[in-house]
Amino acid sequence: MHIQQLLKQYWGYNNFRPLQQQIIEAVLQGKDVLALLPTGGGKSICFQVPAMANEGICLVISPLIALMKDQVATLKNKGIPALCIYSGMSFIEVKTTLQNAAYGNYKFLYVSPERLETAMFLEFLPAINISLIAVDEAHCISQWGYDFRPPYLRIAALRAHLPNTPIIALTASAVKTVQKDICDKLEFKPSHQVFQQSFDRPNLSYSAFNIGSKLNKLLQIIQNVKGSAIVYCKSRKQTKEIADFISTNNISASFYHAGLSNDERNKRQEDWINNKIRIIACTNAFGMGIDKPDVRLVIHFSVPDCIENYYQEAGRAGRDGKRAYAVLLYNDNDIKDLQAQVGIRFPSEKDIKNTYTCVMNFLQIPAGSGEGNSYDFDMAAYTTAFKQPILASTYAIKTLEQENVFCFNEVFFKPSTVLFTCTKETLTEFEANNTQLDLVIKGLLRSYEGIFDNVTSINETKLASFINQPIALLKKQLIQLANWGIIQYTPQKEKPQITLLQNRMYADSFVLHLHDYLARKKIFEDRVNQIIFFTTNNSNCRSKFIAAYFNDVHVKACGICDNCIALNETILSKEEFDFIKNHITAVLTNNEITIQQLIALSVAIKKEKFWKVLNYLQDEKTVHVNKHGIVNLK
Repeated sequence: MHIQQLLKQYWGYNNFRPLQQQIIEAVLQGKDVLALLPTGGGKSICFQVPAMANEGICLVISPLIALMKDQVATLKNKGIPALCIYSGMSFIEVKTTLQNAAYGNYKFLYVSPERLETAMFLEFLPAINISLIAVDEAHCISQWGYDFRPPYLRIAALRAHLPNTPIIALTASAVKTVQKDICDKLEFKPSHQVFQQSFDRPNLSYSAFNIGSKLNKLLQIIQNVKGSAIVYCKSRKQTKEIADFISTNNISASFYHAGLSNDERNKRQEDWINNKIRIIACTNAFGMGIDKPDVRLVIHFSVPDCIENYYQEAGRAGRDGKRAYAVLLYNDNDIKDLQAQVGIRFPSEKDIKNTYTCVMNFLQIPAGSGEGNSYDFDMAAYTTAFKQPILASTYAIKTLEQENVFCFNEVFFKPSTVLFTCTKETLTEFEANNTQLDLVIKGLLRSYEGIFDNVTSINETKLASFINQPIALLKKQLIQLANWGIIQYTPQKEKPQITLLQNRMYADSFVLHLHDYLARKKIFEDRVNQIIFFTTNNSNCRSKFIAAYFNDVHVKACGICDNCIALNETILSKEEFDFIKNHITAVLTNNEITIQQLIALSVAIKKEKFWKVLNYLQDEKTVHVNKHGIVNLK
């Protein structure tokens, strides 16, 4: 089918957005492609349409479980068969998924980068007809990027197995050095093409306020700008505080962070998307993959640590092309805290090695063992037991992850699973003698095909709704069935996990690669300085500044950010200048008055313009102001 027909049939659009068609055509020509499309720029269509136009399956590599699940669900709703493999799936589930990818009629297989080198994946790889490899959030492959993830470095190994399969790498934000690094790390062929959509968002008005009472300003903005809004906060605790504050002012609000249960996060996200909640106060865990075009306002209650994050988060406003606002609230303490982040994010070598030893001791892993094993890791329990500061520990652990020592999944979600462990004859007999459990048994069999033969992920909330039972009762009955030996039931698990990528090292064999580490530290420091300058400067067009940061130098001043508006207010026409000059001259003729009196007699004139003309007249020696503030004509 032609790509225009595919776009219309599955996505309902008559036309592609800027650059989408060129990107798709380059992919269909078999070229490697790097596509830089801003948040809301339609990245997924750039690999989904050519995948549908080709025979075979598209392998999509993505770092976020939630994002993978959302995209697979969206594709299925469009009638496009898609699969997903993510952390927490059982051996049987992974094997079944790979069998379906190899022998079923599927078009997309989403995997995390950690899966690419597993024995099972490599065993099935020759049987899977992969026509395209799509690398989402491709900036994660560069250690010079703002979100470096070492497992991404393994993607290039696919080249040895699939030398003729094109790769499309997609990201919303990557500076020039990171763009080059992406192409190098993915071993792009010389014929590769780079497409960069403009970073200009002409409908999005940026502004920043240095303000003492952020809450009052927040409320004022929300009351003045109607419609759906996001408030980004620096901590989980702050999300609840801000949501509660907004709610007490009779505006519907809720909060969202990674510490909530999976069901609770999904419910709040859906309520906000469906406009049951107007304001969502959240950490940066919120927003990835969410397609809500009518967001009118994004407020940052504190300063993000880089332009890349700010641009992605602010860019969730106004995707429908209508006027929207991105507002940054800050004070002097925010700037000091941001400057201090350099030392916090990049702990000393001694602190990193100490953290490694403490974590290994906390998990009780003997030296020389542990490779490939995963362990539940409670950060709060760890920091309490070893008297470690939580922030310093978090970033030392992230550094160890970047050094390929272990993987740390901050939110590890494993859904509940059920497998019937009895024969059908035994089940029939059991149901006859335990009629109180008949409803839940029939609910399982009718809701989940193949549950009698394979370990199957279940959703207790949906199942409880299907059989019209309270969820607490359902869970109790599932445990009873497990105790009777009728099913194998593993309740859902939501815990952080550490997976060792190598055996526990002896203290004297652990070496940190300081050259790259210090280079990353310097780049982080530069990013901090850039976001501070963006926040505190009051003269540069904010939209133009962001575009230039990403090497998009053709963007003109937007005219709608706070700095552009302030500049426009001080621009004087010749007529205005002559009028203000004549007014001042007339007032001061035969008079000596104070500055305050002159201002009082000039209330009809905008202050910025009044001062501009008065300063000009002083420079020209037409007007004199003495040390006591008395003004007269010279």
